[in-house]
Amino acid sequence: MDKGLPTHSTGTPPRFGRHSQPIWRLVALALVVVAGVQWTYLSQSQPDRPAVRVPLHAAEIFERCQQLSVKPGPPQNFNQRTQSDRFVPGTKPMLLKNATIWTGQVEGLEIVKGDILLHNGLIKELGVIEHFDTNEDIEVVDVHGAWITPGVVDLHSHLAVDAAPALRGANDGNSRKGPILPWLRALDALNTHDDAYQLSISGGVTTSLVLPGSANAIGGQGVLIKLRRTEERSPTSLLLENPYSTNITDYDPKKAFRFRQMKHACGENPDRVYSGTRMDTTWAFRQGYNEAREIKQAQDSYCAAVLAGRWEGLSSEFPENYQWEALVDVLRGRVKVHTHCYETVDLDDLVRISNEFQFSIAAFHHAHETYLVPDTLKSAYGHPPAVALFATHARYKREAYRGSEFAPKILADNGLQVVMKSDHPVLNSRYLPYEAQQAHYYGLDWNLALLALTGTPAQVLGQDHRIGYDADIVVWDSHPLALGATPKQVWIDGIPQIAKPHVSKKPPSVQQKPETPNFDKEAQETLEHDGLPPLIPKKSTTHSVVFTNVSDVIIRQSGEIQEVVSAQSNDNIVVVDGGHIVCSGAASACSQSISGDGVEYINLHGGAIAPGLITFGSPLGLEEIQGEPSTSDGYAFDPLYQVVPKVVGGDGAVIRAADGLQFATREAFHAYRHGVTTAIVAPKSAGFLSGISTVFGTGAKHQLERGSIIVETAALHVGIHYGVGPSVSTQIAALRSLLLGHGAGNLAHWFKKVAEGETPLVIDVESADAIATLIHLKGEVEEAVGHPIQFVFAGASEAHLLASEISKSGAGVILTPFHTFPGAWEQRRILAGPPLTEKSAVSTLLEHNVTIALGREIASDSRYTRFDAAWAALEDGGSISRKEAIALVSTNLEKLFGISPKDNADLVATTGGGLFDYSSKVVAIISPRRGLVDII
Repeated sequence: MDKGLPTHSTGTPPRFGRHSQPIWRLVALALVVVAGVQWTYLSQSQPDRPAVRVPLHAAEIFERCQQLSVKPGPPQNFNQRTQSDRFVPGTKPMLLKNATIWTGQVEGLEIVKGDILLHNGLIKELGVIEHFDTNEDIEVVDVHGAWITPGVVDLHSHLAVDAAPALRGANDGNSRKGPILPWLRALDALNTHDDAYQLSISGGVTTSLVLPGSANAIGGQGVLIKLRRTEERSPTSLLLENPYSTNITDYDPKKAFRFRQMKHACGENPDRVYSGTRMDTTWAFRQGYNEAREIKQAQDSYCAAVLAGRWEGLSSEFPENYQWEALVDVLRGRVKVHTHCYETVDLDDLVRISNEFQFSIAAFHHAHETYLVPDTLKSAYGHPPAVALFATHARYKREAYRGSEFAPKILADNGLQVVMKSDHPVLNSRYLPYEAQQAHYYGLDWNLALLALTGTPAQVLGQDHRIGYDADIVVWDSHPLALGATPKQVWIDGIPQIAKPHVSKKPPSVQQKPETPNFDKEAQETLEHDGLPPLIPKKSTTHSVVFTNVSDVIIRQSGEIQEVVSAQSNDNIVVVDGGHIVCSGAASACSQSISGDGVEYINLHGGAIAPGLITFGSPLGLEEIQGEPSTSDGYAFDPLYQVVPKVVGGDGAVIRAADGLQFATREAFHAYRHGVTTAIVAPKSAGFLSGISTVFGTGAKHQLERGSIIVETAALHVGIHYGVGPSVSTQIAALRSLLLGHGAGNLAHWFKKVAEGETPLVIDVESADAIATLIHLKGEVEEAVGHPIQFVFAGASEAHLLASEISKSGAGVILTPFHTFPGAWEQRRILAGPPLTEKSAVSTLLEHNVTIALGREIASDSRYTRFDAAWAALEDGGSISRKEAIALVSTNLEKLFGISPKDNADLVATTGGGLFDYSSKVVAIISPRRGLVDII
């Protein structure tokens, strides 16, 4: 497999000095002289033969031709280096003692208990270190058994080319100048002021491949950077190894050629930009590669003559085209090809092209259908491409519709290399380790999951001689595959990157590798159904269901979370009759509650029963495929942005989400199968007015099914945002006018209900300045109407800045998502949480007694709900209890939406652990509301 941390001292080669240039030139000139002597001899022995003119720059041409055979990779003596070329003079050696070191060696299975020495920008030694070879002052840190790994490598990022915050002048990810653009370089667009650099470092990311976007079939060359801020502050100074350098004291391509990285894309993305089809894109690939092949063949023929001394009839100019040189180097194996590719048809196209033009594909990225066709990948030219994946993020467009959470396991079982990547900022690369954790949860072996973050991408990049040997390491506060694993410190080039790291206190259990459930049956079903296994839950065939070996029972009671059974042993049962719990406790006490012969028994193996969870913030239930308008309810009319048709109600129209609900969507069923039994959804809006939200059951098959609609009209929703049309002050003015009774039609009716305190007003807002204005407006309206009204701030990236004021105002907050990101200017003042800040947004708001809940913006992320709550509790250092964590994603949402407490709410049964444990999976839903038990 790949290289990880070294298990012995390593050195670096001395730098190549300028003395090497004359040697090469002397050799080349000598060969030219030999060729000239040979020609002189031939002309004297054959006086009728015309003279051959040797170009004056023949030595230079000879060198260029010789360089074509130089293989990419490090110099032969690279492992003898004693200092990294990125070493910063004055950096003190660092000895980390008493560590648990995952080296990445032995296929990722090796774990060393001992110490690790960082010196001269390198990992010099690891093991039990008693003596070390340095005369400098050394800093010694006892890490008390903490896990250490190589730094995380993100194989697919748009960090700093799609910058955060996303400003118009800092969006350089895509070119619109043509389908084939191998000459472009992401380096030329790298924004050094991106707010995400430090955030990504705080998640353990030390190296990122920053790629152009996917608007082109060939979008240009990626740039491989280390994230450490340098004194020079330039994009070039971030390069791991500069393949563009012309300084031969730094990089001599005559001795070793540095890999470059290139972005390709197929499928929907380049098609939609150039209004073409897959056939057009594939032809563009073939046309571009044929151009490169012709140049390569011309060079090879030319150089064969030059190296043989046959100058007769040769041009004095080396055959080349500067625009196409990078694609020619792809054919020479000097450029790593990274291909954005989803579907089987696209994968097959690129594999055929790789064989037609004889170049290797380093990795297919996104690659949602690769697990269905592993043999297709194995037939690619040279070697099978690696596969760079999301863990569960899928179904956001048609070509991602068959994506599966089991893809990493299935691919690894077929002997293919798996990499987890972020596509930052699509997923915040700070939480790239979470992708590996999820892949492990769904069956990927733990060692391969860790390699998928470190050694495997290093090998794919052709950088396994550096990554794992340079002093880029992470000390974690828990096992790196444990939920919420957070760096205590990150070193890049031996330099600590977090000035004052804050570490949460975590339970001892997270120091161990998580034991995960067995999903073999589900993975097999996924393959059998070509990526679309049936998700509809099966109703229990019996009226009575008995759950055995139950560790805990937690229910909702009068709108609060209550622990009914919390035993020291698992010798408890729960008897369910007609969807209602009739007894829970010791088997001896509940045995008499079991009646009749028609009883189904489900062994939870130490699992638990807990309240069903609620999701809010995404269009779950209003769309099937995010990128396909034909599968979506669409966007509500907005009177601030457009003329609303009279037939709808004109400016007084209010849209109800209940009217556009779609049931039995795959995302709803995925949420249901992960314990999210209820969803709150508002009409999709692109601006100010959204409409009326509804509450529905995620496991229902259609709207007429019993219990499918839980609350038809829940809350009124609006949005206040910068840069979306009318000014924020105009949006606030409209809201003031409506709250004070100046609306028309149905809109006036619903705002009257808000003003009367009967209906909550949920305001999607990010900026603390806008929130402050809204708090003032709330007070203004309350003074006018004489009683409190309910405001809920959703999104709320900057709400922590006004925690005290929000509390005093009586407003609530829904963080969507709870791990905020400065994606827009109005979100830039986030509270990052550990290790960058002591407090998180969740803990800060809770400290001020704000009623807070957690949500998700993307429908496919709804399945994360239970882990979001658990993560929030872990991040808070233990001050959030289990009951409080469950409330964040259940009863608190009911309170904020004014939903009457219902003791007949759904319950979730998990096997192998509680709802928050990585060891557990959902096996049943107990629904008193519908009078049944669904078997998952």
